Amino acid sequence: MTDDTYTTRRARTRDRLAAVDADGLVCFPSRNLQYLTGFNEEPGERHFLLIVPATDPATLLVPELYGEQVRSETDVDDVRTWADGDDPREAARDVLDEHDLRSGRLLVDDTMWARFTQDLRAVAPAVTWGLGSEALADLRVRKDEAELAALRRAAAAADATVSDLRALGTEAVGMTERELADWIADRLTTHGGEGISFETIVAAGENGAKPHHSSADREIRAGDPVVLDFGTRVDGYPSDQTRTLVFGGEPPAAYEEVHAVVREAQAAAVGAVEPGVTAASIDRTAREVIEAAGYGDAFVHRTGHGVGLDVHEEPYLVAGNDRELEPGMVFSVEPGVYLDGRFGCRIEDLVVVTEDGHERLNTTDHDWR
Repeated sequence: MTDDTYTTRRARTRDRLAAVDADGLVCFPSRNLQYLTGFNEEPGERHFLLIVPATDPATLLVPELYGEQVRSETDVDDVRTWADGDDPREAARDVLDEHDLRSGRLLVDDTMWARFTQDLRAVAPAVTWGLGSEALADLRVRKDEAELAALRRAAAAADATVSDLRALGTEAVGMTERELADWIADRLTTHGGEGISFETIVAAGENGAKPHHSSADREIRAGDPVVLDFGTRVDGYPSDQTRTLVFGGEPPAAYEEVHAVVREAQAAAVGAVEPGVTAASIDRTAREVIEAAGYGDAFVHRTGHGVGLDVHEEPYLVAGNDRELEPGMVFSVEPGVYLDGRFGCRIEDLVVVTEDGHERLNTTDHDWR
């Protein structure tokens, strides 16, 4: 990302603040702060705030020990610091005063810790409060070219890892789920990823019937269907891909049928993606295929979720979500069938809505071999 990217995003945020009748936005270390400044920091005990007024340039108020780092790693011109021993609430009050933000309506980061929101309320008791998503959700839901480039690279690292998994073949037999999860993490890094974007799911045999199974000490056996759900990050943006593979031997009865149904449902749902259709209609498309095959009760989750700096964000492909799809939206399409005590099967790709249809970011084959 370039400095111009973040300057443009903050300018667009100011426009959105005016549109939602808000005078300003306050973020703390979060994906929102990263989206607006490029600075990625975990929340901590100290007050670390980005104040974005609707009419003025942004101010970063950070602990003194972060000052030099923030000035060198962001394009925000106004960086204020407070020292250990100072009262950061007074510093926050002063910044809000300068921007005339101690009255009116302010939005705060949806994930801001309660202690910081309470401090803001204390120094600005006349303010009416709202959530930052009012301004930022519609900006973040449509990815710009820099974001799409990072998502494509992250998806490519996941694709290459799927190819490695297929090449691993029968060598996976005898490995534990946890060992294979660690092996996947290593391959993602080898292919250019930056760590894992969420806890890798390796779910062998009967564990595959638990959609969010935590990889454990269960050994992979020949013929086990193994649900493999994983991703990595590139420039902060994640991949999220699922394949269900069998490492040696023949799969259990009905598995080939279930896999074919899930594969058909996933292809139908991806094929239906285009601007103007609703998120709910994509869910419906996948669900109809699975229901027609008699497995409707075994498809127990939504068809997909938006992907951006957060692995799960808008738009959600779920019944009742009548939001129309727009170019630049990115989301997973991941139908599944889960048969308790037997096995599970899920196939997942990330998809971008384009001006006249869609682009599938993941390109590896969906076969179980």
